[in-house]
Amino acid sequence: MTQKKQSALVVCPGRGVYNASELGYFAKHHADKTNLLKEFDEQRRTAGQIPIAELDSAERFSMSKFTRGDNASGLIYACSYGDFLSINRDEFEIVAVTGNSMGWYTTLACGGALAAEDGFRTVNTMGTIMQEQLIGGQLIYPIVDADWKENPFVKRKVLKLVEETPDLYVSILLGGMIVLAGTKEALSIAENALDPVQNRFPMRLANHAAFHSPLLLPNSDSGRAALPASMFEQPHTPIIDGRGHVWSPGACDLNALWDYTFGAQVVEAYDFTRAVQTGLKEFAPDCVIVLGPGNTLGGATAQSILFQNWMGMATKADFSAKQSNSPYLLAMGHEDQRERVTHALKAAA
Repeated sequence: MTQKKQSALVVCPGRGVYNASELGYFAKHHADKTNLLKEFDEQRRTAGQIPIAELDSAERFSMSKFTRGDNASGLIYACSYGDFLSINRDEFEIVAVTGNSMGWYTTLACGGALAAEDGFRTVNTMGTIMQEQLIGGQLIYPIVDADWKENPFVKRKVLKLVEETPDLYVSILLGGMIVLAGTKEALSIAENALDPVQNRFPMRLANHAAFHSPLLLPNSDSGRAALPASMFEQPHTPIIDGRGHVWSPGACDLNALWDYTFGAQVVEAYDFTRAVQTGLKEFAPDCVIVLGPGNTLGGATAQSILFQNWMGMATKADFSAKQSNSPYLLAMGHEDQRERVTHALKAAA
């Protein structure tokens, strides 16, 4: 008897997931995809940029080099898209794809709205535009307690701060975190106003511009000028954007999809929490697969699941118990969870 496939919601990570521990990620996990990487790196060489293969094979991780938008974006996309191709389709049926921030561009490629090469062109171009213009910045701050229960008082305080501070905006709603975007002056005000947490927060994000805010209108204009709507095609899998809107196969207005990608997606807040929750409610997946590199998006995805009280899980303890017995969230940047997603491919190799 043929075993029923598990339905899966796939989540694509954004910036900040390729760190020192991920050095060599593509070479380690995707030695069978060198031809794909050559196509990506041809674009990089034409633009006079360091090839992704060279970055991935560097002897040591350099924060200043690897966190630049013109390097980080293409590097993360290559690793994430490689992971997507490595999902065992004999065991998993991908029912929808979503992502966080830059992960929206990866989502477009995984869902089929962009060819792989055009997905890379999109993420590399937007990352380069961001780095060249580097308008403002971002910081991240937690709004949950130690058990991942949302603290409404803290959330209201952050939102009130945004309301009262010029040039400060909510950038990303990221599960138990809020990412703020703003000018350097606005971010300094926020840093002084927010109570320190865990000796880490509020945390300024290195080499990040004020993405998902009106300050990035010049980036939006540059993206529209550089990347035509003709690249887009009907997705083969439903894709969920940063508003929680579902773009369905065969029913997409491609001009509207292009307009969102280089318009609202750039200059308006990105609600990753809602995107994940939409995926749960609309498609009721048997599991959620978070693509690598890294596993930093796993916590935000889990918190988004808990906020929905999905499958009776409401606290970090509930989630941990579920993960121990029958994992619902499978992060491909986590070795044993990766094995669950790709093991049949390894066995056949």
